[in-house]
Amino acid sequence: MKTHMTKARWSALLVGVIALTAAAFAQQQPAPGTPTVLANPPAREPSWAFPVQAGQLPAEPPGPKSVEGSTKQYTPGQIDDLLNPPDWFPDAHKPAPSIVQKGHAGALACGACHLMSGFGHPESADLTGFTADYFVQQMADFKAGVRKDYARMNGIAKELSDQEIREAAEWFASLPRGKWIRVVEAKTVPKTFVGQGRMRFVDPNNAGMEPIGQRIIMLPEDQTKARLRDPRSGFVAYVPPGSLAKGRALVNGAGGKGVACSICHGDGLKGLANVPRIAGLHPIYIARQLHLFKEGDRTGPDSALMKKPLANLTNDDILSVAAYVASLTP
Repeated sequence: MKTHMTKARWSALLVGVIALTAAAFAQQQPAPGTPTVLANPPAREPSWAFPVQAGQLPAEPPGPKSVEGSTKQYTPGQIDDLLNPPDWFPDAHKPAPSIVQKGHAGALACGACHLMSGFGHPESADLTGFTADYFVQQMADFKAGVRKDYARMNGIAKELSDQEIREAAEWFASLPRGKWIRVVEAKTVPKTFVGQGRMRFVDPNNAGMEPIGQRIIMLPEDQTKARLRDPRSGFVAYVPPGSLAKGRALVNGAGGKGVACSICHGDGLKGLANVPRIAGLHPIYIARQLHLFKEGDRTGPDSALMKKPLANLTNDDILSVAAYVASLTP
């Protein structure tokens, strides 16, 4: 009888241990079907402006993670849950609408890519400093296909209701702008690759430097914090020497290649009515949009205003414009 009871106790203990282990593992993993990766868009040039994932960093060790200044903790699985992204500093903003924090079938949570600060990662966009009406119009353009983002936004926009779009627009419009990009002219840059989330990282398997060429290379100021979706850790943009001076001249309409950007985008390029601010945005995002306008992949209501300024700009001109605009105070 004693032996039987001992076996029964050990069996109960073993079941308990297994249950606790399974529960802990489940907390570290996203729910079945939860997206943690996104499809790559078609490759196009210039490749530095249209990132396509070509590798990945090693997986983060399991267990709760934290960021400086936050009382929150999240596991790697929770951090990479694109339907339920981390909100490290919930007191830094007013309560977010559901679609910003919780995605649903076909639509990722806005905060996954654009962060709960709105500043976003370079492969997405900084959404602060836009009017709600501008935001709504862009979502309508994505939904109609007149503005193209094959990897994400066209599909997401089609799954969102008008109410969800309006709520997200008004919430992002309420967020403060902030300096998120540090622009540095450099002849050489670290060797890098495009990894998870189509973000560029220093290559751990290929140390050293290489010529920057005619590229903008954007890297997290702190790769670990960027992977944690820390909304307080920004990015550095390396640009070719001379880009800022050339970009300043082009933005001001010098040389007869275009018109002064401030005519539409306002003083300091901080926006004018529903014409968006462009000062301080991610430079590869700015470059992407200029290429899309010029190549006919943005044909919404605002495209007519962009045809003349872009008509005579070369790829190198667009790089310089993007570099200079990104260097400005938001």
